[in-house]
Amino acid sequence: MTQRKGVGFALTAAVLFGVSAPAAKALLASATPQLLAGLLYVGSGLGLALVSLWRGRPKQQREATLTRRDLPWLGAAILFGGGLAPVLMLVGLAHTPASSGSLLLNLEGVFRALLAWIVFRENVDRRIAIGMFAIVLGGLALSWEGKLDWGGIGGPFAIAGACACWAVDNNLTQRVSGGDPVQIAMLKGLVAGTVNGTIAMLSGATLPDATHAAAALLLGFVSYGLSLVLFVRALRFLGTARTAAYFSVAPFVGAAVSLVALSERPTIPFWIAAALMGLGIWLHLTERHEHQHVHEAIEHDHAHTHDEHHQHAHSPNDPPGEPHSHPHRHEPLAHSHQHFPDIHHRHSHK
Repeated sequence: MTQRKGVGFALTAAVLFGVSAPAAKALLASATPQLLAGLLYVGSGLGLALVSLWRGRPKQQREATLTRRDLPWLGAAILFGGGLAPVLMLVGLAHTPASSGSLLLNLEGVFRALLAWIVFRENVDRRIAIGMFAIVLGGLALSWEGKLDWGGIGGPFAIAGACACWAVDNNLTQRVSGGDPVQIAMLKGLVAGTVNGTIAMLSGATLPDATHAAAALLLGFVSYGLSLVLFVRALRFLGTARTAAYFSVAPFVGAAVSLVALSERPTIPFWIAAALMGLGIWLHLTERHEHQHVHEAIEHDHAHTHDEHHQHAHSPNDPPGEPHSHPHRHEPLAHSHQHFPDIHHRHSHK
């Protein structure tokens, strides 16, 4: 059940983000790429801030509010993903041909997975590794334009650095994915929007007219804000590497939408990408990971129902109904069942 939830969140996030590509391309006539990125991220942050105000504080607390313990992880994630990455990306794109830049962007998925597997010790087996490799190859096929011109080493190095920063961002965000995803995505959107917008304005960009600006803000809310909320929820259930793999199909969604909108015929690289990404998703969907494992004692707060991992006592002040959120303690538990590297299964493997 948790896998289906996580996969649904990750793929929906990919669709929402993927459809932004053709829509954003239409808006480029009214704003520079840097300024448009700023407007999209600001739209994400402001839209989610309105959602947060609209919800208020319900009687039944469904999501855990971020705490002081979460701030170092979230702060570092925002620094890498909302601060450093956009700057490096803009520097890199300014010195790298567009065709090569598109190919290099596929490094983000590779870096995400490698960090998750090597640094943060997420479980990986041959099936998951091959699936991730197939999805990345699909991205390369989709972005290949039949030529390769790096334009020097500085630009590609900066783009690779940006991809590495976004990979660090995603892995750090997984550490706070038990918290309110609206809060997390709102803060990340506001910071990334401020950074991109400031760079654009300092570079001489001018704001578009009200209609195009409003369209960019609305697109940012849907394709960046809501997409990121779903991405964070997927992290909670699947871990970073698996979530990143599903989300990596976003460029294919954008390409498919563009083909339909322009009534064009799919190219051979499009079908190659479709086959490779389909293979990768199938390998991930059919994963079966089950073994005897031990849960150490831990105390935390996140949205939960009273399943086999949440058999704890409640105080009179805890919210009624399910799912709900309140601080709770997990006692040590040893058992065997199918699982994924979610917030409860971060154990080591032999």
